[in-house]
Amino acid sequence: MKLNLEHIPRVKKITKEKFLNEYVKLQKPLVIEELITDSVAYKQWSLDYISQLAGEKIVPVYDDRRINSDQKFNEPHSNMKLSAYIELLKEGSTNYRIFLYNLLKEVPELQNDFDYPDIGLKFLKKLPFLFFGGSGSKVFMHYDIDLANIFHFHFHGKKQCILFPPSETRYLYKVPHALISHEEIDFNNPNFDQWPALQHAKGYVTELKHGDVLYMPEGYWHQMTYLTPGFSMSIRSLPKKVTNFTQATYNVFLLRHFDNFMRKQRGHKWIDYKNTEAIRRTNKRNGF
Repeated sequence: MKLNLEHIPRVKKITKEKFLNEYVKLQKPLVIEELITDSVAYKQWSLDYISQLAGEKIVPVYDDRRINSDQKFNEPHSNMKLSAYIELLKEGSTNYRIFLYNLLKEVPELQNDFDYPDIGLKFLKKLPFLFFGGSGSKVFMHYDIDLANIFHFHFHGKKQCILFPPSETRYLYKVPHALISHEEIDFNNPNFDQWPALQHAKGYVTELKHGDVLYMPEGYWHQMTYLTPGFSMSIRSLPKKVTNFTQATYNVFLLRHFDNFMRKQRGHKWIDYKNTEAIRRTNKRNGF
């Protein structure tokens, strides 16, 4: 059996009014294929181009190890030159990823390659985060701490994205005091005997190619799989729903600090407790 996923709608172009009324207002995801085709980023951004301009930068990298009590929230697993990392990607010999890296701040000349789209949302222009990954590397199922409306621009290669709206949280084995689902779930090949509630979750899937832009509404769960080496950039707009803005404030200023404190105090027992509770609460809530 497979997850209950429908393909995210795709358009070549879209007007501001239609996007706001049919997608932002209704909180539905969308892929826009030709939003940035006139930009320098669309025409030139590749792994080689980024390496040429920013290869000397030392960047934080993350592998696929499970979350543990020895590390803080989003603490990197290692650091290396960006040029060396990109060579590893091209060779296909690494599971290291880069995420939440503000390369445009580190290399200001890249800012000239990209114009923020006039699509009806007010974007936080100081927070354009880049993400890199090698073939087969995965980003665990999660939602973003600020519950923002996100535009996710993909470059160089192909990437699969699985999304679930917040309404499906009850089926996703959410880890308490965290923003992730249980890390042992393989969302590309789920074991419904082990994770029975997943059978009821209704989500979306798409495959992004160079230049595609994915709109992810507020608080959407997302899991990414790099089908080939590549990179993406996310820009964000603050949540419009008052409840989401309030929750985002709690997440940013309290949740992550509480979790770091508990990891320090209780060590791996805290991680084990949260994972156990994710299973117990989800199965109890859904009658399993």
